[in-house]
Order: sequence, then structure tokens, then C-alpha cells
Amino acid sequence: MAELEAIAGPLKGSTIPLMEEPISIGREPTNQVSLLDAAVSRRHCLIRCDDGEFKIQDLNSRNSTFVNGVPVTERTLASGDEIKIGNSLFVFVLPEAEELHNVSSVEFDRTDTGAGSTIILRKQDARYLRDLEKMKPTGRMVRDLDALLRLSKTVNSVRGLAALEQQVLELIFEVSPAERAAILLCDQGLDEYSSVFGWDRRTGPNHAVQVSRTIVSQVLAEGVAVLCNDLPAVEAFAHTDSVIMRHIRSVLAVPLEVFERVLGVIYLDASDPAAQFDEDHLQLLTAMGSIAASALDSARRMEWLEEENRRLQSEISVEHNMVGESPKMREVYQFINRVASKDSTVLIFGESGTGKELVARAIHRNSSRANKPCVAINCAALAENLLESELFGHEKGSFTGAIAQKKGKLEVAEGGTVFLDEIGEMAPMLQAKLLRVLQEREFERVGGTRTIKLDVRLIAATNRDLEEEVKHGRFREDLFYRLNVVSLRMPALRERREDISLLASYFAAKYAKRANRNILGISPQARAFLLNYDWPGNVRELENAIERAVVLGSTDLILPEDLPEVILEKTEPASGITTVNAFHDAVRDAKKHVIITAVEQASGNYTEAARILGLHPNYLHRLIRNLNLKPLLRQAAGS
Repeated sequence: MAELEAIAGPLKGSTIPLMEEPISIGREPTNQVSLLDAAVSRRHCLIRCDDGEFKIQDLNSRNSTFVNGVPVTERTLASGDEIKIGNSLFVFVLPEAEELHNVSSVEFDRTDTGAGSTIILRKQDARYLRDLEKMKPTGRMVRDLDALLRLSKTVNSVRGLAALEQQVLELIFEVSPAERAAILLCDQGLDEYSSVFGWDRRTGPNHAVQVSRTIVSQVLAEGVAVLCNDLPAVEAFAHTDSVIMRHIRSVLAVPLEVFERVLGVIYLDASDPAAQFDEDHLQLLTAMGSIAASALDSARRMEWLEEENRRLQSEISVEHNMVGESPKMREVYQFINRVASKDSTVLIFGESGTGKELVARAIHRNSSRANKPCVAINCAALAENLLESELFGHEKGSFTGAIAQKKGKLEVAEGGTVFLDEIGEMAPMLQAKLLRVLQEREFERVGGTRTIKLDVRLIAATNRDLEEEVKHGRFREDLFYRLNVVSLRMPALRERREDISLLASYFAAKYAKRANRNILGISPQARAFLLNYDWPGNVRELENAIERAVVLGSTDLILPEDLPEVILEKTEPASGITTVNAFHDAVRDAKKHVIITAVEQASGNYTEAARILGLHPNYLHRLIRNLNLKPLLRQAAGS
């Protein structure tokens, strides 16, 4: 059973069990989990079980649902995840589930109520597990010892749990009159089995075998071998379906024990009155169980490790500082997962503010170079001579002001990663030097003659179209092809609008904590404006807008008036939601009227209209674009 453990909030200290039925969480009393917290929406989120996995879904809450500090719309939960809902904090706890191997090959008789008259053999009394020198061997003992020798050879030569279980049962059929046999391996408790394997002598392996739950439970609990040869005469078994329908007369079960821990049972039964088990069978099977137990346990653990390794390799497990669950961001995470372990040069395209540096750092963090430096250089921020010295370093006296030797960023990043941002701004001379670094993995400092070998991974980023730059001769073609080994285009924020709300909630929580303000969330009207805006500055512009709203706002909600004016100039909020803010409607209408009047007075001349309004022409053009006035101005000019 999965659970939510409350570690903060109104339910602190309580545990909430999670079943297969969905559980809603919110402020209303009608929710299965009701939180008396003003920061929680009436119906905040939903936790449901889907194909054995628990998923949490945000129900368009006012201030989002956070998993491990990141706002989510829907997320599959893993054991240990922290869920923040308003001022409440929960930890999701999921017990490890064991997957059954060949589950259909064993069925339990649930009506058994007792074992009746049986022969019990304890480990310390087992003949073949004691000193054999004091025993006088008989013909039966010699055959039994030969069977034990063959078993010891088998368990050391067979690979795979199912194959090993089949070989053990095959050898058991050779030395006993059993008609049906099963091996059950368990991890915890008497009813939790990680592997079961059944065999019917008539139909072969992997055939359903019904076993006595009572006898199996006794062997597991007490660690003893059990033999019962006349089940119908035992009152407790006389009326059970398994005994009546299959006429079972004899049962033999022995423990599989490793390091004083019973890990399973070998179970045999027979219906033929002539096929009875004797004490010699009990002694032999007890010894066989002792020999096979260690090999079965090792095979099971090996299969679990191999399966876990395959699962970990198939999962996208990327450490990053990005927020987003849209399909385009999932593609970015998949790209990072694929290229991080390689050493290839990566070129990242995308508009400014899309998070190109975050991708570069994520690639470094998930690579084998993670414990080495990751050095970032903005090629557009430095003049050519300063950038050359910054990249390659310089020797003392190589130019005016070079009063000492200095290592460049390439040399400082030895063994790690160098991120060259805005590489499209790099001067042609430096492009040539960088090409040599990529090809030869060596360079000289400015003013130096000694060649320095280099071991770094290069990641470059640009907001320019480098192919166009190559066509116009502004970027070296050979360098472009050397950089463009593996490339990624970062999506603009307007191309992944489903992430805007998550990012806004994340930045609101971040800057509220930094400004020591209690922000409950973003109002629906403000969120509508955020969704409708095109965000030419992408994530960076959104972050600045939310920080401004947190700093200048005066309520516990971010309202439309807290947002920058350029965002409020949009006419229609996103998703068809109609704003009810009469003030902002009136302001937009007034701006439209003033601009249309000025353009009419200037006879359609925008520069003259800007002079009349006392605005810069570029600002007037932006207002016309944001207020969608071009159709109205064309209509006015036509009339």
C-alpha cells in the first residue's frame, strides 16, 4: 500500500493510505483529503493509481502543485518524492513491489486449516547435513549421495533462475514418487512470493500446481521439513477441494534456507496411494533443499540486478535545473540523456532567454566530466583582443597591461567542459584559432610559443542562423561543420505555452522566498495575460516579469496590475477567458483611441504621429503591434 506522510501543514504527523481509487486533495470538505489552508484551492490536485503507478495531477490550482520543488501538471510519483500543496508538505512512500515469476504455475488451496498428523524433520536432525563418517552406508544412502552430488554439479552449471528451478525439480522427480512439485521463493512475510515454479509430472513444467497454504506457511515460519502420507484421514483436510478433486494423499515440503533465513519451500505431493513418501525421501529432500537454496537465491538476485540495470538504462534520468513538462521540453531532456555520456561537440540554437546555458550545464552535470570544471564564456560580451586573452590566456609582457602570466578559460577547464555562448559573435581571427583547438586539441597562449595540450568538451550556443552567417561570409564554414556535430534547437516559450503556468508558479515561489513575502499564487486574470503574451524575451523575460510582480505587488496574489505594462497591452486573454478587469479594459481602449487619432492627424505618417504623442517611433510601432491596431488603421486610411 502506498502512503502519503504529512511532514508539514494542518495534517502534520498523519499518514494517508493510497488505494486504487483516485484521491482528491483540496480545501473543500468534499475532498477525500481536506486541507484547511487558504493557500490550497477548493479542488487542488488528484492522486490516482494507473497501471500500478501512482500519478499526481494538478487540477488548475491557483498556486500549483509542487513535486520536489518543481510545479507539475501531471507526474508519476516515485518513492521519496516530496509533494508541496499550499503550506502542506507530504512524502510519497511506496513499498517495494516484487514481481512474480511464472505466477500461474502455482495456486494455493485457501481452505486448508491445519496440517494434521505429520512427520516433522528439523535441520539439526537431517541425516545428510551431519557427520557421515559415523554412519554405515546402505544401498539407498549411496543412491541418495549420488543424487546430491549430481545436484551440486547442476546448480553450479545452470544459468538463469527458471532453468535452475526446472533442473532441480527434474532431479527431484528422478529420486521421488512425486506427481507434482513446486519451488516457491519469498522475500517478506508468508504471502509474498518473488518467484514460483510448478511442474506436473504428466504435463511438464510451468503447469498450474495447487499447494497447501497451511503446510507451506508452517515450513516457512518454523524452518522444518514436513511429511504427511494420509491427508484424507486428517480431519482438517478431509473436506478441502484440493484433496477431494485431485485425491491427494501424500505431501512433502522442505525449507530452502540460506544463512539461517528461510527463503522458500520445495513442495511435493502425490495422489496415487502407492506413491508414498518415506523418511528417506524426507532426509534426501532436506539435504537437496540445503544445497539448492544458495544457488536459487544467487540466481534470483542476479536476475533482479539485471532487470534493475535494464530499467535504469531505459529510463530518462537527467539532472537539470529546467522547468517544463511539454512535449518539446521532454525532447530536450531526451537529447541531454543521449549526448551527455558522449564526448562530442554540441551546438545549441535558440532565441535569447530560452535556457541554452542550462542545457549546456545539464549535459556537463550528467557526463563523466561532472567532477571537473564547467566554464562559460559569453563571446558577445568582450572585445576581440580581450576575448582572445580570456580564452587562451597570455604570457607576461605579451601586450600592454600583461603584467603576469594568465591561464585562459580553456586551460582552466582542463578535463571539464567549456561553454561558448553567442559563438556567432566571435571575430574571424578567433574563429580560426578555435578551429585549430577543435581539430588538434592544442593551443598557445597569447604571446607564447609553448604548445599546450587540451582535454575539454566544447558546447557552443548561438541565437543566430549560422548557416545564413556562413552564406554571407560572416562565419567560417569549416568551423560551423566542426561545431555542428550534434545540434539542438531550444524551443521558444511561445512554442511551449503549456509550460508558462509552471514557470510562473516556480518563479513566484522562488522570488517570494527571496523577498520574504507570502505569495499564495497567481490570480486567474493575471495567468490569462501571461498565457496570451508572446514572450519575445522567452523564459528570461517571464522570470523578470514575475520578480517585478512579487516585489511591487501588495497582496498575497499576483494580480494583473502587478505585471509589466507591455503584457497588459494584449487585447484578448488566453484560452478564451474574458477578463473582468474594467480598469485595464478602459486603459487599452484609451490607448487605442489616442493612437488612432494621432495617426489620422499625421495623415498616416507614423513618425509624425509619434512626435504628436511625444513617443519614440519604435515605441509607437510596438504599441500598434501589441494592441493589434494595424487593421483599424488601414480601415481608417481607406475610409
